[in-house]
Amino acid sequence: MGNARNIAFWVVLFFLILALFNLFSGNQATTSSRQISYSDFVQRVDSGEVTSVVIDGERLQVRGRDGNTYAAIVPQGTDVTDRLVAAGVEVRAEAQQQSGFVSILMTFLPFLLLIGVWIFFMNRMQGGGKGGAMGFGKSRAKLLTEKHGRVTFDDVAGIDEAKEELEEIVEFLRNPQKFSRLGGKIPKGALLVGPPGTGKTLLARAIAGEAGVPFFTISGSDFVEMFVGVGASRVRDMFEQAKKNAPCIVFIDEIDAVGRARGVGIGGGNDEREQTLNQLLVEMDGFEANEGVIIVAATNRKDVLDPALLRPGRFDRQIHVPNPDIKGREKILGVHARKVPLGPDVDLRTIARGTPGFSGADLMNLVNEAALMAARIGRRFVAMDDFENAKDKVMMGAERRSMVLTQDQKEMTAYHEAGHAVVGMALPKCDPVYKATIIPRGGALGMVMSLPEMDRLNWHRDQCEQRIAMTMAGKAAEIIKWGEDSVSNGPSGDIQQASALARAMVLRWGMSDVVGNIDYAEAAEGYSGNTGGFSVSAETKRLIEQEVKRLIDEGYETARRILLEKNTEFERLAQGLLEYETLTGDEIKKVVAGEKLGGGDDADKPASGGGLTAIPSIPKLKPKTTGGLEPEPTA
Repeated sequence: MGNARNIAFWVVLFFLILALFNLFSGNQATTSSRQISYSDFVQRVDSGEVTSVVIDGERLQVRGRDGNTYAAIVPQGTDVTDRLVAAGVEVRAEAQQQSGFVSILMTFLPFLLLIGVWIFFMNRMQGGGKGGAMGFGKSRAKLLTEKHGRVTFDDVAGIDEAKEELEEIVEFLRNPQKFSRLGGKIPKGALLVGPPGTGKTLLARAIAGEAGVPFFTISGSDFVEMFVGVGASRVRDMFEQAKKNAPCIVFIDEIDAVGRARGVGIGGGNDEREQTLNQLLVEMDGFEANEGVIIVAATNRKDVLDPALLRPGRFDRQIHVPNPDIKGREKILGVHARKVPLGPDVDLRTIARGTPGFSGADLMNLVNEAALMAARIGRRFVAMDDFENAKDKVMMGAERRSMVLTQDQKEMTAYHEAGHAVVGMALPKCDPVYKATIIPRGGALGMVMSLPEMDRLNWHRDQCEQRIAMTMAGKAAEIIKWGEDSVSNGPSGDIQQASALARAMVLRWGMSDVVGNIDYAEAAEGYSGNTGGFSVSAETKRLIEQEVKRLIDEGYETARRILLEKNTEFERLAQGLLEYETLTGDEIKKVVAGEKLGGGDDADKPASGGGLTAIPSIPKLKPKTTGGLEPEPTA
């Protein structure tokens, strides 16, 4: 209906402009002739200088013998027809078709056109269409009817606890009397908190699909505008639409874009964003109750949200959506593998074990990459090798076999990675080494990967110290092989990872006896939310740096000692990597023990894509954790 009105308006506007053009062009044509007086006209007629005359009411269009045209006005009550006929002048008369109404319309047409355009834009400004040029205050929420692509809880796996929390909301939308007869009230809002890619948006769509109610979706950034007050207007309009469609669900993705704590930051905060937040707070729990409107929001930055948003009566339920464990990853792989023909050798549990720290989105990407790899080589189904190669690509990047490396560069990479692997296998608290490769991938010339035997939820002091030793083993290997003066910049990434882990131990986890059990992380990093003016003293900074350096130096000395003690194994593994380029965990043990790799002709080929892969040996650390260090997904 709205499109038909817009088309009709532009059609009418086109014809008005066309009529206006004709009016002015006609006037211009009539005024282009030279005007002469009536007496001059009579004199020319009598002298025979006029050949033809066109009579248009009181106006005469005159053509002379010289070809020029003139215009003359006949005085009222004067009849010149007989004079013209007697003089032998050709006389023609124009019919008077234009009525007085049309004349008036043509006179006022420009004013009517301007008034029409003004009314059109005023209508758009006041709500004639949210997609118009001036529809700033209209909500940009999209209504999903779920007629196509309906999502249910069967499509959500690996986050059973979060599903159970949300099933009650679905039950309320289906049967509200079940709760209201006992005086219970359903929560007005549910806040989904978790890392990116864990399925928060998918959960919200599943709620709408299960309940069969209208589902409005909007991003937090859609409320933000350069004009003050527009965000609050959009919030009001969104809730008005929701009330008309109640019961319904309103899903606000990335609510931290508009729900940040008020009055923080330089200058006291953002006035437009705070007005939008104030309006959202009032609409969720103000004087007027929004019965049947449930707000579901998602964020991965709960720590920056305003406390008023999180109080009971607004977001009553805060549901944590974490990265899945091994059972959850197996279920998620099963969901995404439904439409993929799997080979008989595919074991989803083995794949789930080899992907610790993966989110639901990472696992979906893994299945998709495996399907693409199988299709690229013309297979009719996806085999286990395709999943293993896909994991290599997702975690480490695509192979760069076309990269030109000299023999010296290959040797340095092989000894560097062999140092990591030998020290990692020698230290009992390090995760088992699962693969070593010297094939360039992504930005690395080589990599050693290790897999935890089970999902790691917390870290201990001795584990961290041994992890630092394994990280520094690459530099120790280069120095042992070529000396201090020939060390390369290859260990730069190792040094960064070791420094991050050591600083976390000292600043946040209280694993330094010298610094003590104090959290210095916010003060040392200049945390933006720290408004108390607290800062560490110069002496404390010196102690912190001394402890960080001590942990890294001790790790380096441990790695150096192990490599000197196991120099034979170290040399064997380095030569094995030069020969085979990629070795799995079992193959590394055989090479270190001096055994020949079996497999006939396959032993002579580089194991470039075989074997399971795992996360890199040193994971990236999260800035803030509770209950120990938790590695972020590295895919």
